[in-house]
This record gives sequence, C-alpha cells and structure tokens, in this order.
Amino acid sequence: MKKWFVPVIIVASILLIIFALISYGIYWAFFDIQRLDGQEVITVSDSPDSSYTVTAYLNNGGATTDYAVLCAVKNNKTGKERNIYWNYHCSTADIQWLDDKTVSINGIELDVTKDKYDYRRN
Repeated sequence: MKKWFVPVIIVASILLIIFALISYGIYWAFFDIQRLDGQEVITVSDSPDSSYTVTAYLNNGGATTDYAVLCAVKNNKTGKERNIYWNYHCSTADIQWLDDKTVSINGIELDVTKDKYDYRRN
C-alpha cells in the first residue's frame, strides 16, 4: 500500500462528514416543516374515532409576505404531534375527515400516520 493512501482516505472521510453535516443543516433550516410553529389557531378537527386531532394555524410572515397555513396532527393516544400540511398564499383551512386516518385539507388528501404536504415540494 502506498504511503499517501491512508492520509488521503482520512481527509476524504472528514470532508464527507463535514459535507453531510452542512447538507443536513441546510435541510433543517430551510426545508423541514417539523421545525415550524403555528401562530394563530384557525380551526381544530377530531377524527371520526377521536384518535387524531388536526389543528390548523394561520401564520403571518409580516408586511412583505402573504399568509400561510400550517396544520399539525396529534395522536390522542400517545400525545405525539407532528406537522403534516404547510401551504403559502392561503389563509383558510377546510378540514374534512374521509375516514379515521385520512384527512382532506384544502383538497389535499393525507394519511395522518405518514403523509405530509409542503407547497415547496409540489
């Protein structure tokens, strides 16, 4: 094995780790809807079997941006909550339950156990 091979592998590994950390930081800061907080509650809706609760929030970005709607689902059995819907240029939330685990928010159907909608990705 050549003398320079091991230091090159070490440096490449360190650079790869740094790149991965920076990439995750950018994703977390700009694209992860789980870090968003709701501001003003618009409406709250329980699933037909009361297992889940969807809360819709109206977020105001200030004078130079439009309103956005954030919806969070709470599992009433475990108490865990996660954001499932984020839409910009929107100020209302029409929430309709299709069954115990499927909800329609402003015409977007979501399985509350796994789906999420982010306007920036669709």
